[in-house]
Amino acid sequence: MPSLKSHLVSFVLRHSRKKAFSSPENLQRWIAYARKTEDHHPPALLKARLDIAETEIDGFPVYEIAPKAGERRRILYMHGGAFVFQITSYHWGLIAEMAERLGFGVTVPVYPIAPEHDFHDMFGMVGDVYRRMLEGTDAEDIVFMGDSAGGNMAVVLTMMAAEEGLPSPSRHVLISPGLDMSLSNPEVFEAERNDPWLGIPGGLEAIRLYSAGFDRSDWHISPLYGDLSVLPKTLLLTGSRDLLSPDNLIFAERARAAGVEVDVVYEEGMFHVWPLIEMPEARRARERIVDFLSVPAARRARARRRTKAAFATRPAPAVE
Repeated sequence: MPSLKSHLVSFVLRHSRKKAFSSPENLQRWIAYARKTEDHHPPALLKARLDIAETEIDGFPVYEIAPKAGERRRILYMHGGAFVFQITSYHWGLIAEMAERLGFGVTVPVYPIAPEHDFHDMFGMVGDVYRRMLEGTDAEDIVFMGDSAGGNMAVVLTMMAAEEGLPSPSRHVLISPGLDMSLSNPEVFEAERNDPWLGIPGGLEAIRLYSAGFDRSDWHISPLYGDLSVLPKTLLLTGSRDLLSPDNLIFAERARAAGVEVDVVYEEGMFHVWPLIEMPEARRARERIVDFLSVPAARRARARRRTKAAFATRPAPAVE
């Protein structure tokens, strides 16, 4: 049964954040207000707890949380916010906990958002972040993690990397990802009525602002329709009161059919991106994430040796 805290959070969301997604005009107003108040910097308490450095790629900040001594693995965390809102303290809280409990390094791009920027700017920047990570870290030691819009970005970025011939990350952690923006599934409209946070009219406006003219059913916007076979082992967390949940479950089925190992956490009574909010259900979700990413070192070493052997046995390119 959902906790008392989750009921309280749902009530607050329905009477506050839900309004942002109730119409295109409301979303525009919330964006305008957010630009006056947003602050992408990690909270001061996190800076005191973690070794955080700020770099820059393509003119945008990238935060690097240093891994524990001897740890090779890294997380590329892509935050949610409907492609139009900035990273928040809730994201930073989850990021800090993952860094501390897993000991991984975490790379956090403060990527360009709409309406000031669009799809090409966003994925150009996060693509450059991934390429830089690959310069110092093997792909089998990299995890893509993202919530909501960031979960969408994790899947699309992996598909774009595959097209480019870059290796895929070792794992995905997708928290309430937006994977189908086509609205072709009628269950989504029913789910919207039970969702205390998201709404279709404002969501469509966010898509319009960032999609750069792509059709909503194009896999660059709705990765459910892309080549799912290129995806790594995936942990997908979704809740019964999230309008994105019906498509999340379809994604899991199709990915499995394409040969991808997908673990699904389906939390009854939970709303959009609930693992970011401090409450009992979020603590359970975070335990699942930590368990999923705690791959034994021996298994990682074997995977690394197999990858290096595969590259070593590739035939040399013909010289004309």
